[in-house]
Amino acid sequence: MKLQQAQRSQVKLRIGLSGPSGYGKTYSALLLAFGITQDWKKIAVIDTENNSASLYSHLGDFNVLSLEEPYTPQRYITAIELCEDAGMEIIIVDSISHEWNGKGGCLEMHEKLGGRFQDWAKITPYHNSFVDALLQSKCHVITSTRRKVDYSLDRDMSGKTKVMKLGTKEITREGFEYELTVNFELINDNHLVKASKDRTGLFMDKPEFVINQATGRKLKEWCAEGVSLNKASGEIQTCITLEGLKHIYGKYPSLQKEIYPLVIERKKLIESGVDQVIEEEKIEQLKPEKNGVNNE
Repeated sequence: MKLQQAQRSQVKLRIGLSGPSGYGKTYSALLLAFGITQDWKKIAVIDTENNSASLYSHLGDFNVLSLEEPYTPQRYITAIELCEDAGMEIIIVDSISHEWNGKGGCLEMHEKLGGRFQDWAKITPYHNSFVDALLQSKCHVITSTRRKVDYSLDRDMSGKTKVMKLGTKEITREGFEYELTVNFELINDNHLVKASKDRTGLFMDKPEFVINQATGRKLKEWCAEGVSLNKASGEIQTCITLEGLKHIYGKYPSLQKEIYPLVIERKKLIESGVDQVIEEEKIEQLKPEKNGVNNE
């Protein structure tokens, strides 16, 4: 066990997208994922929707894992582990509804046991293991969830009556959205979304909008907020041990790409002799310009 200061950069995003079929969940999830990682090859889609993700292959070279029935919790977990082992940064699970209400999913498993209330004691641990795999993944995770469809008759701006398709309850076990960082609900077939749950404060109680790559970038910036590159660089420059350098590098996971060259440069200086490094720093501090002295 190790007690350390919490850093938002260490948070892995858990994002939900829910809506009826045809509202743009898969497309929105892909744009969101690319906005976060800026690398299509680091995105994997676990596709339970009859290869619907492949319809968007023109967007980039993302990876697809087609998951077919039976949609047991364990098969979902295995698919998530495969994506992690392949070095993916973002996993899109499209969709999680099959794990609950699909062929071989939790509801069918419960029914085969007899459908009694007490039978949930045997099914719930399987479902909880699936949820844990999503929440504890070392990757960012985006889940899509179907919503039960309802219809209403509304009038458009011209006064004509139009049948509107509405999303209602999410098709998964109740309470899943409370585990998420953000849950976006697609409210119409124009891909407009609203946030029904938002721990970031970026989207809650804001006007409906269309998800794009900029949405993903905002979430990535939120993760890194509060971590200063200048602070990390300063710690590296004053470090005098290799063990200390290793600690600093691990301390700033979101900045490792930026600070790696600084760490390597400092490592070479330390390996050339700690006393020499300290002496060089003392000489540098004694230079006239460091003390505000101008010899001109």
